[in-house]
Amino acid sequence: MRIEADDMSLANAVQLAELGIAAIHSGDATFDLSAVRTCDSSALVVLLAWQRTARAAGRSIQVSGVPDDMLSLATVYGVDSVLPIFHPARP
Repeated sequence: MRIEADDMSLANAVQLAELGIAAIHSGDATFDLSAVRTCDSSALVVLLAWQRTARAAGRSIQVSGVPDDMLSLATVYGVDSVLPIFHPARP
């Protein structure tokens, strides 16, 4: 599922969490965040909610296109190693 929001923040975190949870329940647990340009720590809460939902259903999520800001936040908060974030090779 491609997340079309250009921002993942407190303002839309609940909506995005629910959107992703619905996708997981319908069988889609692959998320493309390449449209996201800005985020705050709420974005990490959304990813963790998706991961928790998928695990409860015996599945796992895969996240790609993660903006650098989100990767930095994940590192600062120490969740970078527990989130299934695909890191493409950088030139």
